[in-house]
Amino acid sequence: MPEPAGLTERQEKWFASVRDGLERETGKTLAAWVELARLCPETAHRKRLAWMKAEHGLGQNRASMVLNAAFPPDSGWSTPDVLADNLWTDAISRAIHEKLRAVVLALPEVVVGQRKQFTAYSRKFQFCAARPARQGVILGLSVDPLTDPALQPRGREPWSERLLSSLPLGSPEDLTEKVIGYIKDGWERS
Repeated sequence: MPEPAGLTERQEKWFASVRDGLERETGKTLAAWVELARLCPETAHRKRLAWMKAEHGLGQNRASMVLNAAFPPDSGWSTPDVLADNLWTDAISRAIHEKLRAVVLALPEVVVGQRKQFTAYSRKFQFCAARPARQGVILGLSVDPLTDPALQPRGREPWSERLLSSLPLGSPEDLTEKVIGYIKDGWERS
């Protein structure tokens, strides 16, 4: 199974614990589970997850790990540069994100977690994230939305629940010193 790139140390330990506990707690190796998974009559991932749970009692995380080993997804997890290129296609959103990336990567110990829908920035925990929007970028921040009238509640954003607010950015100039301060504060707490 390809390992996701851009994981924090805590996330790496979590993935390892799921892997290590599989054989210890089920009595079957990952290879044995992969053989069973390949017998699944379903072809859609969610239906395969349900089948693994119903037929073999595996929970969501372990079933996902087994299915990803049995049927490696073409998600790009192991190629974050490709994911980023596919995500940041619009010239405006790319320019905003490049400035954001430069600001964030100037901080020490930053882990970039590239996902299909967004780019996450973590230290030990996620402290900000960004995704393209119709007219720029939506920036997720670990700041209470009541801190600033420009901040909005996070809504249904796909990133960490630690990111409490979002801020629309329409140009690189919207990354003001105030916004950069919010990013740095989040980094310090992460």
